[in-house]
Amino acid sequence: MGNDTKTTAVLFHELGGPEVLSVEEIALPAPGPGELRMRVEAIGLNRAEALFRSGTYYYRATLPGSRLGYEAAGVVEEVGEGVTAYAPGDPVMAAANFDFGVHGVYAERVVLREEYVVPRPAGVDAVAGAAAWLAYSTAYGGMVEAGGLRPGGHVVITGASSGVGTAAIQTALRVGAVPIAATREKAKRERLLELGAPHVVVTDDEDLVGAVRGITGGRGADLVFDAIGGPGFARLGGALRPEGTAVLYGWLDHRPAEVPMQWPLTVRGYANGAVVRSAEGRARMAGFIGSGLRDGSLAPVVAEVFDGLAAMPDAHRLMESNTHTGKIVVRV
Repeated sequence: MGNDTKTTAVLFHELGGPEVLSVEEIALPAPGPGELRMRVEAIGLNRAEALFRSGTYYYRATLPGSRLGYEAAGVVEEVGEGVTAYAPGDPVMAAANFDFGVHGVYAERVVLREEYVVPRPAGVDAVAGAAAWLAYSTAYGGMVEAGGLRPGGHVVITGASSGVGTAAIQTALRVGAVPIAATREKAKRERLLELGAPHVVVTDDEDLVGAVRGITGGRGADLVFDAIGGPGFARLGGALRPEGTAVLYGWLDHRPAEVPMQWPLTVRGYANGAVVRSAEGRARMAGFIGSGLRDGSLAPVVAEVFDGLAAMPDAHRLMESNTHTGKIVVRV
């Protein structure tokens, strides 16, 4: 295209529920030095976007006219001066390493810096690509890089039916570890077993700490990978072996997290952006995820696919209902 043009995008002008999202036509500049334009084919939803939209994320939206969206799959349409890693026609995925209030990918087309995308492996369609990067990079970065998960280790995965949770089950299995999936809802138990979790604990009906102790022969797990935080984070320490590690990567419970007291142990707060902002970190993650997608050991779990940007409020409502298992994707 070469010149400034327009695109359709999802914006919000005030904080609130899914109803504040609107589809509007906005200006789209031509890609400048170090930038590329991507035609978006599918968008993956993430809990962070609901928090951002409602004003409870760790950074605030600049209103009015905030953008939204971390994760998308598409095709490069045009590259700016100095871009050598990508060319028009290349399939790519957004790397979720940017301020999505400014660069949000809920749109038909977006202009991103070269380092804000990663290659989409050959044979991976747009829906799978939109569901893959953030979930698997968070699972790999949080459990393997931050948590030190190794073959034979046991890992407790809370929020196991979420996009990151289902990715964490597959990631643990791929590295030869033993995932223990924790979910509040009995209805999700069978689905998690189908996804390969050898152990599922329904926390509304079972004592998680006692169940983990039983599964590990009294030893305790090597790692806890927690999406929830709050006061419940402290109780998870009872599920760990001495000198185990608890990694907190989310805060679905907005109350302050309490630290486990089963010392000695290691407590890590994991932020995916800290890894994906470096070229080396993105390369490690892309290598792990790409090879797993190609050999089938990593297969994104998609709960539902919506069609069109106008469906975004409904997609957000489903995400906030917590009734789904896996990722929600909007096809553009």
